[in-house]
Amino acid sequence: MSTGQVRVARTLFGPQKAGELHRRLARWKPAYWPLVLSYLVILASDAWFAGPEAGALAWPLTIVWSWQIFNTLSGIYGVRRTRKALRESEARWSGHGLTRSQDSLIVVVPTIGRHDIYPALERSVLSYIAYLSRCFPRLRIDIVVDEGCEAAGRIAKLAARSDLIRLVTVPKQYHTPNGTRFKARAAHYSHELRIRENEANDDVWVLHMDDDTGVGPDTALAVARFVEEQSQAGPDAKHLAQGILTYPREYAVNRFIWLADSIRPAEDVGRFSAWTGSGTPRAGVHGELLLVRASVEATIGWDFGPGSLVEDAQFALIFCSRYKGRSAWFGGRCYGASPSSLRDFFRQRERWSWGLAGLVFNRSLQLRNRLLLGYSVMAWTLGPIQNVGVVLLVSFLVAGSNTSPATLFIIPFWALNMAYTIWMYWEGLRINAVVSGGGRRRWWEALAVILLIPFFGVMEGIPGMWGFWKFARRVENKFKVIAKPS
Repeated sequence: MSTGQVRVARTLFGPQKAGELHRRLARWKPAYWPLVLSYLVILASDAWFAGPEAGALAWPLTIVWSWQIFNTLSGIYGVRRTRKALRESEARWSGHGLTRSQDSLIVVVPTIGRHDIYPALERSVLSYIAYLSRCFPRLRIDIVVDEGCEAAGRIAKLAARSDLIRLVTVPKQYHTPNGTRFKARAAHYSHELRIRENEANDDVWVLHMDDDTGVGPDTALAVARFVEEQSQAGPDAKHLAQGILTYPREYAVNRFIWLADSIRPAEDVGRFSAWTGSGTPRAGVHGELLLVRASVEATIGWDFGPGSLVEDAQFALIFCSRYKGRSAWFGGRCYGASPSSLRDFFRQRERWSWGLAGLVFNRSLQLRNRLLLGYSVMAWTLGPIQNVGVVLLVSFLVAGSNTSPATLFIIPFWALNMAYTIWMYWEGLRINAVVSGGGRRRWWEALAVILLIPFFGVMEGIPGMWGFWKFARRVENKFKVIAKPS
């Protein structure tokens, strides 16, 4: 951490917490060694145990266990990009103090407005006021709710606590031209409101956040510095950027689910960094810490029709076709909460799979922008039959079979896929621990997250397969909003 960053930390956090922030940011850089070590161990083990002759499962396993290799290579490239981006950012801003952008920042926070979600919403909104206001003198926070929502009174009182907050109420009779529902409907209403108020300008940025996702001083600095870089970039300026979604331990109701969600920040510093950071977000984006130039968002909007369940990913694919090479990745982090229960975890993953499958077969989107998504969804839906435990059980039941591949040449690819999976949970846990109290993993967490990977694979794969099955059967989609821990 540079001297300038320490000064910023003192300004935002106070002198006592500046040292803690210094230590955490200094440690935050994805490491290669867990990937390399895992790869060597798995490669040696696979080579040792591989049988001289292939069994009945040889060809199915050769295909299924090799399928992920492109995602693996993309993720490894993303790790390299992330490390490079962090080094360049540190060099570029070394010695600088507080970065204050003259561009406007509008934080958009759609919420279903239930009482069980309100505490998380309040925590998140207050963090925007505390930190983003220091870096953006022209800041506004739009809380978007449906008319007559359950916690309307509490949310109105929250909005009245600061002049920076505006409560945007979506009328019950409001319909988009394409009949969009759920969260995208609220996002489109606020988007139309900005257009009517002449805010769809190049110097206005919209920061999309979920109602359980807060920010910290590092978030504010990263966003402000990215915006300032674009103001000086001229014709090469970017129009969309994505940061990292992390999960502090303190926000976790269920520690098992928190460990399972270690994979999500690892995806941000891996595969999402590779694609969004390279300029074309074909892997999609997530709705938290999504920064979009208001003038560009005005050309796309959020009116994707009644079947839209993953509006953020659809927005990204449309962006790919219209603004190729104009997306970026930045090192800021936002702070969310894992699902409270296994049931909510399954509901969340099922909805994602369901919605992404719809995008894969959406012919209104360019085919080349759907190919990567289709490949990833297929890998997801194959998850249960890729699981090591399932494969060993089938091998035991099929007399005389073994798990050797059709050719030993494929073993290095198997080892790399498994090593990258281990790296994701190991590194994702480290990222989540860095933003938690104490700033480090507890001794048992690192061991547990590795041993539980087979269980996590089933947890990810079953709802993924079920969501795809519901899409294939054309079941009416429902946007189920899970409870948000405070």
